[in-house]
Amino acid sequence: MTTAKKKGRLTVLGAVAIGASVALAGCSSGDPLDSGSGGGAEGDTLVVGSQAYYSNEIIAELYAQSLEEAGYTVQREYQIGQREVYVPELEDGSIDVFPEYTGNFAQYLDDSITEGSPEEVEEALSGALPDGLASLSMAEASDMDSYNVTREFSEENGITSLADLKDYDGTLTIGAPPENETRPYGPPGLQSVYGVEVQSTGIDDGGGPLTVKALLDGSVQIADVYTSSPLIAENDLVTLEDPENLILPQNVVPIVSDRVDEGAQDAIDRVNEVLTTEDLQMLNAKSTEDKETSAAIATEYLSDKGIV
Repeated sequence: MTTAKKKGRLTVLGAVAIGASVALAGCSSGDPLDSGSGGGAEGDTLVVGSQAYYSNEIIAELYAQSLEEAGYTVQREYQIGQREVYVPELEDGSIDVFPEYTGNFAQYLDDSITEGSPEEVEEALSGALPDGLASLSMAEASDMDSYNVTREFSEENGITSLADLKDYDGTLTIGAPPENETRPYGPPGLQSVYGVEVQSTGIDDGGGPLTVKALLDGSVQIADVYTSSPLIAENDLVTLEDPENLILPQNVVPIVSDRVDEGAQDAIDRVNEVLTTEDLQMLNAKSTEDKETSAAIATEYLSDKGIV
């Protein structure tokens, strides 16, 4: 997949199957949204998916509502799970639109990708995508994995960066999703890049309340929390600096199938053109603090931005 396929407006990779109907049952995590009706995809349904992560579902819902506003029929398949589950569905055409994150997805597809600027990582991701999939232009919004410690731990041990961890005289355990164990920035990466020996405890809530609770009660010394999470500020956590850029840039990027035509690409691009990291933090707080649904959060945001 070349960079030209993702910059600006993509060239459609295959003909749209006119008149086909995709009969997939939506799982929208409680959002009472029916599929819209429209002729944008010439009668076809575009399936929008999300990870089992509230922030990712909000982004998926932004794309879905923008597509519906443009006249496309949308089927929602939210809270699917992690990449091992949904990537095969992307590859077999069961899902047409999926919000991803540049660095993590690039390394999932090709673990030899270990460094680069946001633009270089975006280009590397485009080149690593399998046939039938393409990436649209990334957003300014970024939602990176980050290693965090409590304020008390940081001040007592003089630790403000990952490089400082090597001088800690004690056991270090990271609370993180189970897949962190084998990720390039997990224990093997910390050992090879920073000379830090750590253990990993699998906590499968995407850096959410359970992960932060484990950090606060001392079950773990380090927590992997996404940078857009309001839990970092709420709990006065210290995000450790990463001077060697072990964790790659993680800009929000839509991955699309070859059924996503130019009009649908335009609708998705309208969201990515305005979505910032600060916006994402605000949207996430509406979910975690105000307990709003992804549907309500997306509608308000898109209305404020003049997209719907």
